[in-house]
Amino acid sequence: MVFELELYKTKSDTQTLNNALFNIITVLEKYQVPYPDNFPIDINTMQYTIEGEELQKWLSDNKVPQDYTADQTFYAFKEKYEIKQENLNDARKIMALRYEIVRKGYSSTKSIQIASSIPREAVAEFNESSEKFPGINIIVKPVRTYTSGSLASHILGYTSKITSEEYEQKKASNEYLIDDITGKAGIEKVFEEYLRGKHGKKQIDMAVDGTSTAEYVTEEAVAGSNIVLTIDSNLQAITERALANNIEKIRAGGFGKSYNTKGGACVVMNVNTGEVLAMASYPDYEPAKFNENFQEYNNNPNNPLMSKAFRLSYSPGSIFKMVSAIAGLESEVINTNTRINDTGVYNKYKIQMKCWYFSDYGVGHGPLNVVGAIEKSCNYFFYETGDRMGIDNLVRFAKYFGLGGKTGIELDGEASGVLASKETAKERGTNWNPGDTLNAVIGQGYNEFSPLQMVKYISMLANKGKKIDATIIKSIQNQNGTEVPREEIENFVNNKLGIKEVETDVQGINPDYINAVLEGMRSVTSDTGGTASNVFKDFPITVGGKTGSAEAPGNEVNAWFAGFAPFENPEIAVVVMVENGGHGNYTAEAVREIIAEYFGMNTQTVEESIQAKPLTQSIM
Repeated sequence: MVFELELYKTKSDTQTLNNALFNIITVLEKYQVPYPDNFPIDINTMQYTIEGEELQKWLSDNKVPQDYTADQTFYAFKEKYEIKQENLNDARKIMALRYEIVRKGYSSTKSIQIASSIPREAVAEFNESSEKFPGINIIVKPVRTYTSGSLASHILGYTSKITSEEYEQKKASNEYLIDDITGKAGIEKVFEEYLRGKHGKKQIDMAVDGTSTAEYVTEEAVAGSNIVLTIDSNLQAITERALANNIEKIRAGGFGKSYNTKGGACVVMNVNTGEVLAMASYPDYEPAKFNENFQEYNNNPNNPLMSKAFRLSYSPGSIFKMVSAIAGLESEVINTNTRINDTGVYNKYKIQMKCWYFSDYGVGHGPLNVVGAIEKSCNYFFYETGDRMGIDNLVRFAKYFGLGGKTGIELDGEASGVLASKETAKERGTNWNPGDTLNAVIGQGYNEFSPLQMVKYISMLANKGKKIDATIIKSIQNQNGTEVPREEIENFVNNKLGIKEVETDVQGINPDYINAVLEGMRSVTSDTGGTASNVFKDFPITVGGKTGSAEAPGNEVNAWFAGFAPFENPEIAVVVMVENGGHGNYTAEAVREIIAEYFGMNTQTVEESIQAKPLTQSIM
């Protein structure tokens, strides 16, 4: 909690008000407590602190002649406010508070905040000499505290003082005051209505001289609700650490060549429920120090204020190939036994599309079925599959997995992503051509999705095609012990964030086709030649996975790894993306560490850890 000083209008004359303000300022400055000062004249230089159109508007709004100098304006206000102090610095201080009173307005029933975060010593001084401070009232206000530094910062968000624009929008409800603190991002913003509670009302009786004679509560304040998240705080911490360490290792050349990595993201999801168990974006920030460090955060080119996990979208590269395989199988242009011979270069339509293996080694993979194509991440196989089925079939099944639309997460600013299609090309003023299909089928071209969208898609693969919505809210608990119905939460979020389900005519996926794709993902991590087998070969839990290396603007390559575990009975999916991370294989280490943490492999046997339940974290 913090102490705040507010001022009510009294029946005192102007000189008594000015003297009271000066006495207040003297105590606040003694304890180095800031107070409002928006009067635009510097007393030391006797110059305006604003200029141009802003100054002209200010002069007009305050009925000051446009040709007045700062010196003339200062003395005009000194006379207007009847400030008798001869010391110009003292007069300027009183002027600042008088100007603030005019700007915001106050009355005998409506206060104006003068200062916050007042130390107890200052409170005692105000109380001991109340006759020197007519009209003041000291109140105790609860304060939002973030006890874990930057942990889950992009999920929790931050709070700040209500802006004048926000106040104008909200004041009609009579639930907000001009000095209130409101949520600005994350859970704080989306669930502001649930978290904030309601102001109480207190009657203050004052004598003619402005001193308080009695106080009584006429309406009790109501505390806000508790938001219980699906986040496992321990797993969140490990996820953030694993992501940061992985990015720094790539940047430092820990896998051979060093890369100028800009940041990255990781999301962990329960594959059966869509619950987000951890979601990290690097770099991040500390919500408690948001206002203090805003300029530093805002000027950082790697943008720590922006969640790369759900607010930005990227080309997915090869981790998109599983949905391409599903689309090809469901469209019946291939089956699980179909073998396509990768000769290295796909020459159809007078364009040359190379398999990555040919670019690196000068030969193709040779004949592969769908399992082998996923294991080897064979571009050629998917070029041919995509050409056979066409873009429309690919779009149908990509939409079934939620790609190209919001996931349902209860956070503001979620990116919808972009699904490569004829409609997308038309929106961008171009025609669709066969080369666009070849790019789309390997996760390039127009395709761009957030890591959160990708982990939802991987979760739906792992759960054998069951539809899920991403969620980060476990429950909302009211102060009276009741719980907000789930339907109410979903309606509230959908209306506030404008979430609409991606439309698709696909009713379900053939289990045999999903099993073939999942077997390919198992081969990625378990079989010799799998693109991540070096990372998981000795891992005690079988993991299904897929690497991805996606071309990005500026000749950069974003690195992806998507995985789920345990393979036999999946519980979680994990997706990591590192901006300019070089190769998807490099990010697999972070996924391995996160899976190990989830299953408690450092403290339990694998069998025991699989029974472990994730924790929850609440925001008060």
